[in-house]
Parts: sequence; C-alpha cells; structure tokens
Amino acid sequence: MSARGPPGSRAGNSRFAQFKLVLLGESAVGKSSLVLRFVKVCINPSEQEDCPTLTYYTRINLMIASRSLRRDFGTDKDHTADYSTDRESTIGAAFLTQTISLDENTTVKFEIWDTAGQERYKSLAPMYYRNANCAVVVYDITQASSLDKAKSWVKELQRQANENIIIALAGNKLDLVTEQPDKRAITTEDASNYAREAGLLFFETSAKTSENVRELFTAIAKKLPLDQAGSRNPRAGGPRGTGVNLRPEAPGTQAGTGCAC
Repeated sequence: MSARGPPGSRAGNSRFAQFKLVLLGESAVGKSSLVLRFVKVCINPSEQEDCPTLTYYTRINLMIASRSLRRDFGTDKDHTADYSTDRESTIGAAFLTQTISLDENTTVKFEIWDTAGQERYKSLAPMYYRNANCAVVVYDITQASSLDKAKSWVKELQRQANENIIIALAGNKLDLVTEQPDKRAITTEDASNYAREAGLLFFETSAKTSENVRELFTAIAKKLPLDQAGSRNPRAGGPRGTGVNLRPEAPGTQAGTGCAC
C-alpha cells in the first residue's frame, strides 16, 4: 500500500483516481485508531521495524488523536513517540491521505477527514462531508448506543451529502469480543441486516489487530466510479501528501465480515 507517483509519471494505460473520504461516528468508537491503522502508523512498539517513517502531517494529527489512541488500545503507555498528549480526542477534524493499488494499473488515493465525535463539534461535520465521495460510519460493537448514533449519521449523509456517496458501516473493536465474547453488545447479524436495508457496505474491524481494515477501504475503492474520477493533479493550496491542512476541501470531483449490501 505504498503511495504511487503523480499520474503523469505512470504508464499511459494506468488509472489514478483521487477521492474525498470522511469518517463519522460517536466519540471513542475508534475512528482515529482505525484510520491511523489504515495509513500504517506504528502504534505498538513491536511494529516499529515494519512501519514506515511518520510524515510530518501524521505527527501533527497524532498530537490531536493521541489520547484516544491510548484509550482504544487499553494502555497507559505512549507508544507513538514525538507527539504531545494534552488532547483528549480529535478536535474538529484531522486530515490524512493514503494511496492503495486495486491492481497493477489502478491506483486510488483517499483524502481522509477524521471528524470529532463529540456533540459540541457536530455542527462542523457538514463542512467535512460536503462533496465527499465516500464515508465510513464507525460504531463500537461493545456499546449498543454507538450503533444508534451511527444510524443517525447515515440518515444525515443520505439526506444532505452527495447523492452518489458510498457509505460503509464499520463495527470496530472486534478484538475485544474475540477475546471476551460476552462484551459484544451488537450482533453481527443485526448490524449486517441494517446495512443491507440501508444500502451500505459493512465490515467488522479491529484497529488494534488490523483485521478487516485494509479490506474495508479496498471495498470502498472498488465501489467508487473510477472512470468518472479520472486522473488529476493535487490542486494548488489543496490537501497534499505532506504537511498539514485542516481546512475542509474546496468543491472538487463528484462522483473479515464484509457485505456489499
């Protein structure tokens, strides 16, 4: 899942598509941990040799998400060096990018906005899901109320976001119920049935073990209109793969357990 070069550097029959993705869900369900796992940030000390060097923009966003990371992984030790720990959780939204290859000729770049889950930041969410091509709505499978909140986000997206938006429902913290089944508060069947009725992709994930994390984002990429997106270079002043930009994206291109419901 290493980032590819700009479209102009690739073979003529190759496709490069760039899409805006937003993460939504209640606070403490593990949104930041999920996306940081996707971009392969080192979270546990045993992974240091296998993980790439953190880029500057990731370090800044880790400052914002550090406390929620340690909470989600059930440890008091700070395993991600060189960032501050004075924030409880994501504030407003954090911006990250990741590029994946669907095949040897097709590359998809996600511009990811990880939004804050606290109620006081809810009014900011439309700035981040506006013009989004896809969304991941996250709930905690050990907290029944988090699915109700996720359903509320899905309704809002279906009512106010891009009419062609691809929405995936992710039941996070699968590792907790794998180790202790009695902690499960939301059955796979109930969540899967809801996703099918609402027309959502559905995965149960673990940010801690990486289970179904890559599969989740790959499934989203496969559902996106790659031919319509085409190839495009980063906009001047827009979010880039290095540095930090916490401003919402300007209007742009429109467009395990897993079920493409």
